[in-house]
Amino acid sequence: MASRFRTRIGESLATVERHDTPLAEATTPSLEALKAYSTGWKVSTTVGDAASVPFFQRAIQIDSQFAMGHAMLGRMYGDLGESGLAAVSIRKAYELRDRASDRERFYIETNYDLVVTGNLEQARQTCEAWGRTYPRDMNAAFLLAGWIYPYLGQYEESVASARRAIEIDPGAAPPYNALVLSLEPMGRLDEAERTLDLAAERKLTRPNFLIDRYDIAFLKGDSTAMERAAALATKASGAQDAMAADVASGLAYSGHLEQARTNSDHAVQIALQSGRPARAARFQAGAAVREGLFGNQAAAKSGGAATLKLARVRDTDYGAALASALAGDDSAAATLADDLEKRFPNDTEVRTNYVPSIRARLALNRRDPARSLDLLSANVPYELGLSGSSYLGLFDALYPIYLRGEAYLLQHRGSDAAAEFQKILNHLDTVITDPIGALAHLQLGRAYAMAGDHARAKAAYSDFLNLWKDADPDIPVLRQARKEFAALP
Repeated sequence: MASRFRTRIGESLATVERHDTPLAEATTPSLEALKAYSTGWKVSTTVGDAASVPFFQRAIQIDSQFAMGHAMLGRMYGDLGESGLAAVSIRKAYELRDRASDRERFYIETNYDLVVTGNLEQARQTCEAWGRTYPRDMNAAFLLAGWIYPYLGQYEESVASARRAIEIDPGAAPPYNALVLSLEPMGRLDEAERTLDLAAERKLTRPNFLIDRYDIAFLKGDSTAMERAAALATKASGAQDAMAADVASGLAYSGHLEQARTNSDHAVQIALQSGRPARAARFQAGAAVREGLFGNQAAAKSGGAATLKLARVRDTDYGAALASALAGDDSAAATLADDLEKRFPNDTEVRTNYVPSIRARLALNRRDPARSLDLLSANVPYELGLSGSSYLGLFDALYPIYLRGEAYLLQHRGSDAAAEFQKILNHLDTVITDPIGALAHLQLGRAYAMAGDHARAKAAYSDFLNLWKDADPDIPVLRQARKEFAALP
């Protein structure tokens, strides 16, 4: 009606279209705050999260009691990897939820459990109730698809919710990204690619779409498409640091560790220059864990310490703890595990993955595989799900499975260990660029050798060594692999 009226009184069509931002539904007595909020919402769903932040900041500057303004700002911070800032904003929204409508309270309460408590099961229950109450609310379907079902390993449900979100609002970009990230772990890469093509046809652009393109190309082994996506990301605001980190992880996957280090450092610096220290810490944590997995204990220890200096948030503390445990710094890792348990008592990932994984690694360091297996049992219901640490940090993909395989190796249960490492290799579309996918070949070789299956052992070792045929020669895990392969009968 407003658009028609403005045209009728003589405003040019071009001006009407340029400034035709519909007002979103949100509870605030300030029209100016609502206008800023509405613009932020439009920008977030069409351009990207970073570009929307100033508008939501403006909305709560105008109306400090604007619950949905705080909630949306927190959601944007969370999507950017700034989980500390996200928690502050979401807590404020939660305190103000009595000022919000019923539908807004669903949004706030869901995000409170996603960002503040970390209780994914509670978030799922709230969000599913929200979807039943307001079946045409895109946000309910999107949050289930993008932030709840994948982390619980419920990919079919995630795909269905993402498709429902797109049907409700085909002009909103985030559900397309959620659909891609749900299709990838299921190996449905062509569908994921078609989803990105559909978003492009609808002129939707988001930095994450370029990362998605790179990951799909990586999984397909299409180096040309990988290079194309990486080149485009250098010109796309908001994509440079994440792409540099993803490229680093992909390089490390094939043993190009020096190049990976350079790219990881670049990712950290870009994030810091953009004023995103927690995002930078995620990249640093991923690099530190990688060093530990490759046997570079000194680099893992220093990388973990550097992570803690950048930011102290849940996922980065976990990365620093895991790097410390891999480096043999058991005291530092144990302290961080205790702290995570204390700070996040109801957090699903902390309870079922992060703390058990740290302590399981420490038990392996003490050569106590039985204790390690006992700790890892908490993760079994979620073992094929995504991890918060794999978002931006690019580490922790299926790590509890990997640790369980290592525990079986210590118990000389070669066949059981082989089953765990094969499980990782069967789900490389979940692992994507995480180097644990490459190391699973090596560990599978060790498991088969222990089980006395020398033919399969040689094949698995060969898979790893072929993957790392051009790798940096001084990586400890590579030197050890070559010795073990040469000693096979």
